[in-house]
Amino acid sequence: MSWIHKILNRASAWIDEVAAAILAAGEALRPPRFARLVEQEDGGFLLQAASAPDASSKLTIRQRAAREKAQAELPRGAIHIVNGVIAPKDAATLAPFVSHARVEFVLRPDRFLIRPLQLPRRATDFLEGIIRAQIDRLTPWSPAEAAFGWRPSKEASGERMLVTVAATARARLAPYVNAVRGLRVQAVTISTQAPEGAAPIKVLEQKLEGVLEARRLRRGLIVLIGALAFVCVASVIFSAIAGSALEAQRDEINQSIAQRRAALHRNGDANSAAALALRQRKRDTPSAVIVYEELSRILPDDAYLTEMHIQGNKVQIVGLAHDAPELIHLIEQSPHFTHATFFAATTRSQSETAQHFSIEAHIAPVFRAPGAASQ
Repeated sequence: MSWIHKILNRASAWIDEVAAAILAAGEALRPPRFARLVEQEDGGFLLQAASAPDASSKLTIRQRAAREKAQAELPRGAIHIVNGVIAPKDAATLAPFVSHARVEFVLRPDRFLIRPLQLPRRATDFLEGIIRAQIDRLTPWSPAEAAFGWRPSKEASGERMLVTVAATARARLAPYVNAVRGLRVQAVTISTQAPEGAAPIKVLEQKLEGVLEARRLRRGLIVLIGALAFVCVASVIFSAIAGSALEAQRDEINQSIAQRRAALHRNGDANSAAALALRQRKRDTPSAVIVYEELSRILPDDAYLTEMHIQGNKVQIVGLAHDAPELIHLIEQSPHFTHATFFAATTRSQSETAQHFSIEAHIAPVFRAPGAASQ
């Protein structure tokens, strides 16, 4: 059953990738929001408007004015967090400003263990690995227990640089993350102010809403794929059942046709009354095609028809010709017509040279009965 587990694992990984791609596209289309909670001396937090990291120096005058206006609309009271819980009143005040936003906690420096670290300048590209390897020497916590960050301060000498490291236990930062977890915060960043007024040092960053959205989206994709698979299986089953029913119906029709053919063969005696009546009807019924072809052959080029009617074994033709009586002689000479006569007067107008004729003739049977030729 190992191949089943491989298929399930690959399907799960594919669903995770699709969910991550959808969330990334949504984040790219949705402009990010930022909020900052700065810890005061009394332990309360002051809400401040914030912008994207490293974007403060790039703000235009209009963006700075909008940021100042947003800051003026923020609540001015301190927000207190006790044991990872925000007071209900403060949570209601804070929720509209941090919902779906990236929140940054700026904690006081005295909550962190700050250590300087001298390193070669060539170690700039490997700072994370070097600092992680020395965390247990600089702090009382292991790398797995510590949340730490760093910022290069200044050069100690030509080939050396000074890096300021700020660290604390992850367990001490968990209450701040848990405090805003229920406010639908997109991500939480915890930092502290570096000495000498430098930029804050980020020690922790954790996504909250993205993880929940990824889980919900993953469940939705699984349900969707399951529904599609169910529809496909149901379609296959329905096609099989419908195909079987149609196959049985076709076999039944073929069997009925075979039975009818067998009955016709049994009753199909050439000398039966039905066969004789059919042959007699074939002999007695004039053929309109033969009549039309014969008239086209025997009539002269100066004669043309305007009407032709076949009634029983008689044909009536109406038209124009220079010599109408000659047509009677031509029709009588044909083996297909007999008893040709005028059934209306032949006329000619003063402005025309042709004669208007109306001729009727009997149509001779095309097929003669056996023995008729000898008689």
